[in-house]
Amino acid sequence: MFALAGFGAAAFGIAPMVPDASDLPKRLVTEIVTPDSMQSQLDALAEHALELYRTDLTRSSDTADSLLKRLNVSDAAAAAFLRSDSTARKLLEGRAGKMVRVQTDESGALTELVARYAASNSEAAATQFQRLRVMRIAGKLLATVETAPLEAQVRMGSGTIRSSLFAATDDARIPDAVATQLAEVFSTDIDFHRELRKGDTFSVVYEAMTADGEPITWGTSTGKVLAADFVNNGRSYSAVWFKDSQGKGAYYGLDSQSKRRAFLASPMEFSRVTSGFAMRMHPIQNIWKQHKGVDYGAPTGTPVRVVGDGVVEFAGHQNGYGNVIEIRHSNQRSTLYAHLSRIDVRKGQHVEQGTRIGAVGSTGWATGPHLHFEVKVGGQQQDPMIMAKASEAVALTPAGKAEFALLARSVKGQLDVADSVRNSGASVE
Repeated sequence: MFALAGFGAAAFGIAPMVPDASDLPKRLVTEIVTPDSMQSQLDALAEHALELYRTDLTRSSDTADSLLKRLNVSDAAAAAFLRSDSTARKLLEGRAGKMVRVQTDESGALTELVARYAASNSEAAATQFQRLRVMRIAGKLLATVETAPLEAQVRMGSGTIRSSLFAATDDARIPDAVATQLAEVFSTDIDFHRELRKGDTFSVVYEAMTADGEPITWGTSTGKVLAADFVNNGRSYSAVWFKDSQGKGAYYGLDSQSKRRAFLASPMEFSRVTSGFAMRMHPIQNIWKQHKGVDYGAPTGTPVRVVGDGVVEFAGHQNGYGNVIEIRHSNQRSTLYAHLSRIDVRKGQHVEQGTRIGAVGSTGWATGPHLHFEVKVGGQQQDPMIMAKASEAVALTPAGKAEFALLARSVKGQLDVADSVRNSGASVE
């Protein structure tokens, strides 16, 4: 936690007439101190029960014995209880990744186990969590489970790009969800696949949902970006999450310009680009030719989203493209999505920006699972990144701009604090 405060004061007065300290007599006092014996110190320590705490996440391969062993719990009775009690068994049932904290005595026997995990009701999972508690009371183990509310905690972080965005956020102990959002928020400013540079820096203020004060490891609520600065190749970009009077939220730069454009820069969330908008050797025809699009390498089944509002012009099979979707947008613009493993829209259907329209595959002339993406303006292929940057932005109303200006001043101070501790190793909450 980082706290900053500044105070300034001036004091005036008259110094009292007292002797100069250098003229006072000096005396050296020596006293022999005899410490208690080692045994008496150990006896005193024994009077206080030793309690040890350890934490970990459950794994899909865990058994009661393997989990307790990893947590250094030496308690056969506790392991048997986790296997036999209907409530305690919930610890290892369902999805892995439950946050477990154990308390043991000096012998390694379990005194308390608390596990926190997503609520079983999918609708409640965004706001609640379940707390499973196993306690030893009067020598007997008892298990209970209850539902409790998640709480939001604002955190700050900053980092420097050395090799990749995710490596930098790992070093700064920032969740992967925040890294993904950073790439998404600044996607029309920076091509994170091709323009990221060693030495680029970022500062971010984000909201982490917590269970009993611990950041959760599940759910989409983890790590919502509230504000961020990103310096790419010497140029600074900013983003602030802002809700207008109608309750619609979006990201805006500190200059109140919207980060949302009529077209997204990518049809997929931050992913590895296998082939850019440039000349390349065709992987099947084995000749040099213009590659009029961008290939995104990703596992089969990865969701593909439409980059802008439009109407489905074609949805079906098309020779080398395999399963393909073409979307007609405004102002003679269109987009194409090829090699899909599945198609989730039909011809003539209206789609909104961000809607899932299909999934990555390897149909047609594809050497492996990937998405081939094309943008056309007036029938001519264009670099998707250039079109996204040039597309129309959503503007704030005059009243919204006034509200946003107040928010921007506040978050700028928070970002400055996060930036100031980039190289200190301190965490900011």
